[in-house]
Amino acid sequence: MPADVVVLYKTPTDAAAFDKYYFETHVPLAKKLPGLKKYTVSKGAVGTPAGPAPYHLIATLTFDSPADIQAAFKSAEGKATAADVPKFASGGVEMLIHEFKEV
Repeated sequence: MPADVVVLYKTPTDAAAFDKYYFETHVPLAKKLPGLKKYTVSKGAVGTPAGPAPYHLIATLTFDSPADIQAAFKSAEGKATAADVPKFASGGVEMLIHEFKEV
């Protein structure tokens, strides 16, 4: 069953620096994750029905299964991607992993 990693990047201290580093350095690194099928990011402000959310950007990485996610993050590319996050995510980050199905 397909599975996603949802990465919630909290509001950084410098949004412009975050965006520059994220798109120029982190995205190319993360796109090398073995088994990655799809990589999407939020566009524009992240909100809730009640107003702004405490997140600057949401990334969704899709794999064929949770096992593929585990294997990807155990790989050299996965370790490099994880080690890169503290270099730009000054606001903090949350990661969620889940299987999904269309309904």
